[in-house]
Amino acid sequence: MKAQDTLSAEMNLKTEPTDKIDFNETNIIVSYNKKINTENEIKNTFEYSKLNVNYEEGNFLSQENLDRFNQLQNKIEFSHYVSNSTKLIFSVTPMVNFQQNLNMSDFAILGSFEIVQQLNLNTSIMLGAARTTVFGYPKVMPTLSLNYKLNNASALSIGFPDSRFSYSNNIRNKFSLTNSFNGNFYNLDEKNTLNNAEKMTLSQMTSAFEYERNVDKNWFLNFKAGYDFNKKYNLIDSDNHKVYDFNTGNGYILGIGIKYKQ
Repeated sequence: MKAQDTLSAEMNLKTEPTDKIDFNETNIIVSYNKKINTENEIKNTFEYSKLNVNYEEGNFLSQENLDRFNQLQNKIEFSHYVSNSTKLIFSVTPMVNFQQNLNMSDFAILGSFEIVQQLNLNTSIMLGAARTTVFGYPKVMPTLSLNYKLNNASALSIGFPDSRFSYSNNIRNKFSLTNSFNGNFYNLDEKNTLNNAEKMTLSQMTSAFEYERNVDKNWFLNFKAGYDFNKKYNLIDSDNHKVYDFNTGNGYILGIGIKYKQ
């Protein structure tokens, strides 16, 4: 049973320049996975991320204080095997998204419920619903994916919000092509008087190539390069209505990360 317990810690750096605004993000993730018995498994993931926004000089003078944002979240995920071919997954994610000053109004809860059905030895399907921020602010929406193991070296997952094709030519290398809808929001310290804004939101569709290298038994390096399509950087009011659009345009992303796993 002890061999089923997994602890990992990782740090990632990501940069994304657009026409007039550059986004730089750092995040630290610590997760623990424990298989309670043959039917039940629990996973806890804590994440801290910091986003720095750099504006082109001479532009967006009224938004010059919107340059640093923080997020803390803790995802608790519980999996239960109803049978050998059916699994239920439930998760809840308390989080705080703030600019600089943290208070109770910055607290929010995300969550999801999913059913995974194994259709045959190589194919499974996942259906569910989640309260997520993939479009920039918390919203309930369906999730789904069709997962297919092509062979011992490669696998394919097609769905929403994430799709992935992965290939591993040996135990040390893993290559992936990914496409995901993703986003986030941050509460502003003070209401923006020019726009009556209370939150900043980011959303985009990201297509990327990723390479993970297992440098030794416990350490992994990750490299990521891709492009963000339909990128939106907005300010919204208390009713989630857009009140200001930065019109950032799309941009390429570069990332590097290091992970320890035992």
